[in-house]
Amino acid sequence: MQNKYLYGPVLSRRLGRSLGVNLTPGKTCSLDCIYCERGKTTNLTRERKEYFPTREVIQELEDFLGKNPGLDFVTFSGLGEPTMHSGIGEIIRFLKECFPQYKVAVITNATFLNEPGVIDDIKQADLIIPSLDAVSEYAFSIINRPHADLHSKDVIAGIRKLRESFSGEIWLEIFIVPGVNDTPEELKLFKKVLNTFNIKKIQLNSLDRPGAVDWIKPVEKEHLKKIALSLGDVEIV
Repeated sequence: MQNKYLYGPVLSRRLGRSLGVNLTPGKTCSLDCIYCERGKTTNLTRERKEYFPTREVIQELEDFLGKNPGLDFVTFSGLGEPTMHSGIGEIIRFLKECFPQYKVAVITNATFLNEPGVIDDIKQADLIIPSLDAVSEYAFSIINRPHADLHSKDVIAGIRKLRESFSGEIWLEIFIVPGVNDTPEELKLFKKVLNTFNIKKIQLNSLDRPGAVDWIKPVEKEHLKKIALSLGDVEIV
């Protein structure tokens, strides 16, 4: 039987053999990022609710993991922002109680981390990977094309709150868009904010698959190296 909410396992550069969990219908998100390989966001929203039945997701996970597959991570990502699903906390608790042998990762755009209860919902994960693609409102509006009620300061505050509240591992991801968030001015803003996070693993990313717009281009490796050096202890993925 074909899974409705699970995909993979896929081989991930960072997470190894990863079973994906999708908690939102495509393409529902709080951002409409220009680099998203899933394409344009058709339902741009900040509503947090039970987009898919929580019990159905848990049942599908139970059926799949009950066969003892070889996995490095069960990863919440998918077609939209996973923390928008109000049942993500219950699903993660189920995984940690019934299948503790599997590590749990949450890949998030960080737009809900400053909302009440969201970090509590995901705090049992082993790894959280939030994104911060822009510090200035200008770059944020171009790269992430957010819901009208969202601002870059909300994302920054959410990531800072996560670092203060979460005892697990955090990898911060920055997607570089040439000419937008790689200017000297933007990199200076990045460095200032990154120094306040106390996050040990920061990763730079560039276009690998076609995004939602056709003008965005990959960043040359040498340029990424220069950006990484300017920001400090930063990896390139």
